[in-house]
Amino acid sequence: MTRPQLTPPAGVLVAIDIAKARNEVLIEVPGSGRRRRLSVLNTRAEHDRLIALLSDLGQPVTCGFEATGNYHRPIAWRLLQAGFAVRLVSSVGLARTREALHNGWDKNDPKDAQVMLHMIRIGASQVYHDPLAAGINDVQELSKTHDAVSKAKTEVLHRILTHYLPLYFPEVDRFRHNSRSDWFFAFLDRFPTPACITALSKEAFIAAAWDVVGRKVAKAQLLGDIYETARSSIGLPVPPDAPAVSMFRLVIGEARGLIQQRDAIEATADALLTDSSDYKLLRRIP
Repeated sequence: MTRPQLTPPAGVLVAIDIAKARNEVLIEVPGSGRRRRLSVLNTRAEHDRLIALLSDLGQPVTCGFEATGNYHRPIAWRLLQAGFAVRLVSSVGLARTREALHNGWDKNDPKDAQVMLHMIRIGASQVYHDPLAAGINDVQELSKTHDAVSKAKTEVLHRILTHYLPLYFPEVDRFRHNSRSDWFFAFLDRFPTPACITALSKEAFIAAAWDVVGRKVAKAQLLGDIYETARSSIGLPVPPDAPAVSMFRLVIGEARGLIQQRDAIEATADALLTDSSDYKLLRRIP
């Protein structure tokens, strides 16, 4: 494998300090004793102005920036489409280099642009691979959204386990075996408190909960155990129609909605990656 040449060839070097609304740009032209500074707003007209200015120089252009949230993505895409070389500067590397060059930790946008220009010049940067240009933008967004939904679902689950169940039905937690399945939340939505269970006879409860819990080994025994557990529960004796129980059901509905979103994302990802050889290999891992 050949090592990529990260030191830019002779040409124009451009350092861009990315921000939400405005970018600070520092341009170094070979043979020129002065560097040019300009501010570029994050608008289509301003991006066009920057690209036109760099194109008019008539020399190879290498642009570099530090990733800043996702604010760098639009301008990086435009620079790539214009045919410029684009480099990514490490945030940690930028901070350490700034401390070494300026003998201090204080920072500002113009100073960061100077340090980035130095790092681009010496090759202390990485080739920027745009997800949209590389054809992986959809996979990346599916992955990020799946992560966000999974974290939100975990947060809601912990809220249920540490707040609502200790109040209203502490003993039912031992029947929760898999955090990915929906049946436990569906059951709590139907029977949020022991009173909702013990209001029925054991046979009537098993019949009412039979379809709620889905397919289970020894389902009748499981439901029987839950019924006996409800009879001896230490949960607070709130009525089933109390506003507190309505809030419990509201949070349960939130958890179920997040599970549905997660499953939908996984199904979309499976359909998108079904022909990928890497995906097929990963599916074989136990």
